[in-house]
Amino acid sequence: MKADSLAVVQGWPHTRATLRRWNANPWRMFGAWAFGSLLVTALLLAATWFVADNALPDSTRHSYPGLTRPATLEDFGFVLRRNFTVLALHALACVAGFMAGWVRPGERATRAQRHAAPLAIIFVTAATLFSLIAQANALGHGAADLAWMLNVEPHTLLLRLLPHALPELFAVFLPLAAWSIASRRGAWDELLAATIATTAIAGPLVLLAAAIETWVTPLYFL
Repeated sequence: MKADSLAVVQGWPHTRATLRRWNANPWRMFGAWAFGSLLVTALLLAATWFVADNALPDSTRHSYPGLTRPATLEDFGFVLRRNFTVLALHALACVAGFMAGWVRPGERATRAQRHAAPLAIIFVTAATLFSLIAQANALGHGAADLAWMLNVEPHTLLLRLLPHALPELFAVFLPLAAWSIASRRGAWDELLAATIATTAIAGPLVLLAAAIETWVTPLYFL
């Protein structure tokens, strides 16, 4: 396969034009992405609270950086790897959608592309729901254990965790929100630009949230 036949290469001029158009009025598109990301974040936090409130705490003593021992750069790196992995998976969903739906100007979508669009929406929606359920279950049980150790209610603990949890979840779900909005509009040609824009916004937020989670939350909020 020649490099110039790749969808990413063919679509690069269009992607640059899309980024310039968004840059002329950034708040309109960012507002839609932000709303979608905050909605998913709220759903995950609510599900986490539900699981934590109904889970049986594990009385086994766990190690919590900043609480049971000093936090280290290794702990910071662990949080970064975890969150950047989730961000990368969501960004790759955008790129995959672009590659599946990209049609060069002046050409018509192939039959395979027309059928791929609804299948892609179904697949990503199902994968997202599965991911949210799995994350809510894992985070909820972890929150139940920590709440038991600190002798606080789960909802109180979650409120104390918001300083890092909110920017962290908002950041990792931003590409997914962009994917959802573009796919509903049928704007598959905008997904590569959305990947670049949302990742550029999310990356610094992930770094900041990881630093807060490692060194600030345990000392000042727990």
